[in-house]
Amino acid sequence: MKIKNLIYILLACYLATFLRLIINNNFIISLFGSFLVGFFINQRLSYSIEKILLSGFFSCFTSFSGFIYFLYEILNKGDWLKFIIFFNLIIIVNLFAMYFGFYISRKIT
Repeated sequence: MKIKNLIYILLACYLATFLRLIINNNFIISLFGSFLVGFFINQRLSYSIEKILLSGFFSCFTSFSGFIYFLYEILNKGDWLKFIIFFNLIIIVNLFAMYFGFYISRKIT
């Protein structure tokens, strides 16, 4: 990979982290990010653009650590039922959001 592409990936990571701080809501970030990942997966992107978006921007924007920290806080309170419900709900809703993004992208192109 070229150094120029690595710099673009770093800039995409920086932008994603900045947007994540502005929005400051793990659930909304996760839904929006899943929708956009589904949307861009269907597009015919070049290898470098795909790496910049998927490996750079979306990996920082929808970071798994935010999801895990949210579940950890629930688990720390000892609320197992809420933990199980949120764990499954977040995964299912994000899969639907990703599929919806993919569907919308197919309809547009």
